[in-house]
Amino acid sequence: MKSSVFFKLLGAFLIVIFGVTIVLDLDIRRQWDQSLRTQLEKSLQQETRLFALRVDNDNDATHPINDIVKEVSDTTGARATIIDRTGKVLADSEADPNKMENHAQRPEFVAALHGAIGEATRTSKTVGIDFLYTAAPTRNGAVRLAYPLAAIHETGTQILRSLVRGSLLALLIAVLLSAAAAVLIARRLQRIVHFAERVAAGNLSARIEMGSTDEIGRVAMALNKTAERLEQSFAAVEAGRLQLEAVLNSMQAPVIAVNHDERVEWVNGAMNRLMPNRVRLQSPLIETIREPDLLFAVRETIQTRQIHTTRARILPGRTYEATVAPMLQASAVVLLHDLTQVERVEKTRRDFIANVSHELRTPLTSIQGYAETVLDLENIESGAREFLEIIRKNASRMSRLTEDLLTLARVESGEQRFRIQEIPASQLIHEAQQYFGEMAHSRGSELSVELSNDAAVKADPEAVHQVFSNLISNAVKYCPPGTPIVIGAQQREDDLEFFVRDAGPGIASEHLPRLFQRFYRVDKARSRESGGTGLGLAIVKHIVLAHGGTVRVESELHHGSTFFFTLPRAESSPASNAGSSDSIESNRQAVHATELTQPD
Repeated sequence: MKSSVFFKLLGAFLIVIFGVTIVLDLDIRRQWDQSLRTQLEKSLQQETRLFALRVDNDNDATHPINDIVKEVSDTTGARATIIDRTGKVLADSEADPNKMENHAQRPEFVAALHGAIGEATRTSKTVGIDFLYTAAPTRNGAVRLAYPLAAIHETGTQILRSLVRGSLLALLIAVLLSAAAAVLIARRLQRIVHFAERVAAGNLSARIEMGSTDEIGRVAMALNKTAERLEQSFAAVEAGRLQLEAVLNSMQAPVIAVNHDERVEWVNGAMNRLMPNRVRLQSPLIETIREPDLLFAVRETIQTRQIHTTRARILPGRTYEATVAPMLQASAVVLLHDLTQVERVEKTRRDFIANVSHELRTPLTSIQGYAETVLDLENIESGAREFLEIIRKNASRMSRLTEDLLTLARVESGEQRFRIQEIPASQLIHEAQQYFGEMAHSRGSELSVELSNDAAVKADPEAVHQVFSNLISNAVKYCPPGTPIVIGAQQREDDLEFFVRDAGPGIASEHLPRLFQRFYRVDKARSRESGGTGLGLAIVKHIVLAHGGTVRVESELHHGSTFFFTLPRAESSPASNAGSSDSIESNRQAVHATELTQPD
């Protein structure tokens, strides 16, 4: 890292310095050549004008032109030439005029013969070297000075050598300075790298020591602040994790967490105590739990990110309610609630109720029969008759109560087997109207039908008849005479919803959540007067739930009540009823699990 940064910085510095040196050398040399050329042209033009003036003034016998050109050449250091108007060379300081060709077509002489100063640069055909030519007009022709460009090139070469020596010295100094800067920057960056490696290794207390406030120093300060905040955040997360782990380990309910691959991520102490062998972390969940329903619920929760609840027999003879909830990163957590003891107590309670109810049927029937027999006698005093009537009514009420208790116990325990068949909804509704219409009419009410769809449903007609019996009887009992009652059905997405609606006094909202519980009464005094047992709606709920449906109620005070229950819709093609008993048993178990977690 250190050498890499050092050489990268040094290479960048060298490229910049070398490029700047070349650019400066080329520019200075070009500027120098241009300046030297300009000065030479101006000087040569001035010397040429003086040369032309001397030729015009000294062209006589005492000053031959050959002597003039030699003297001018020695004075200026340039080649001097004189021609006449025809271009014939009259005198030249470096060649024999007689052997020289006509110069009338030379560019500089063409301009001079026209009265202007002429200039040109070319290789001389006479001496074979490059010259800068400048010509000026005279009275009889023109004169010309030619300065060899080799002198300029030699001067430029000397300047280039000086520039190269100076550039090399500057380059050496710049390299030393850049190397020192690269080493300094590399060391500071190396400290940042060491800091990052320590943080990556988990040492969040690492800090960078930086004394400067430049860009690298500000980066170091920002990294230090980031590390400090990370340290605080991780400390808070770790404290929360330890606290959560302590809470979960203190729970009596087993808890197990799995990742998206259905591998065990974490278990609490209760889960380890539950299993015969300690649960291995990162092992497949199927190695710990082999209950298909629970494994399916875990898979569904991971995929759909929704809570699922199921029953599982993880150990022989023990039943658990498993709640599977989604967690972050496509994982899930399973909470097990032991229902074994609750089920045992519930079964004991059901058996007790069923046995007591069964045993009470015979004596109650006898009491009721004897009371009715005595009442039929003619020589009974009025006071005794009143007491006998009270005995008969209460015996009758206790008989209804025992019958309802037996019915509810059979539905809850699964002893009552439903004969599921496909039957049109209209048939169920019209049979209820025919059977209970006379009862409603006797109270001054009219029982009407409102049917929006005549789809077929899967149900036991006798059980549905009992549901309608309880709902319509309640409507007739608790509504004033003359109150209209409507029964019907309406289409839903996957099922058919039946309803019993009345325009009676309604039910207060605080009673609605508990309306389907055993022995719950809204008006206890009125219920006893009407002979109600408080079990009718509980029976309705368990029958409907055992069919795979739902029950609910909508009501407001003084605005009537509507009781709803749903039944599964039948398929379009005839279906076999072979699996009906198994389906009802599964629904009964689901209902029973719900009842265990929601005590009356």
